[in-house]
Amino acid sequence: MNALKRFSGFIWIVLGLVAIYLMFKQAGTEIAEARAGDRPLLDTRMFWYVIIPIFTPIMLGLCLFGWFSWKGEYDVMAGDAKH
Repeated sequence: MNALKRFSGFIWIVLGLVAIYLMFKQAGTEIAEARAGDRPLLDTRMFWYVIIPIFTPIMLGLCLFGWFSWKGEYDVMAGDAKH
């Protein structure tokens, strides 16, 4: 079970980093389309200027959770811990 927790930690790290990359890529694509005149530029910029600062720390927290899981911080269950 601990090996599964560590492997899932690696998956969380990768998932968080890929999500950040895809979010920035989508923002760049939509802002470039707005500059070309396909949609309103101000609305598009405002949307992404709000979304990026909100969701980037969430995805970084997902990576941090994965890091702790990968390093084995969750190997000991709460009932098994000796205080």
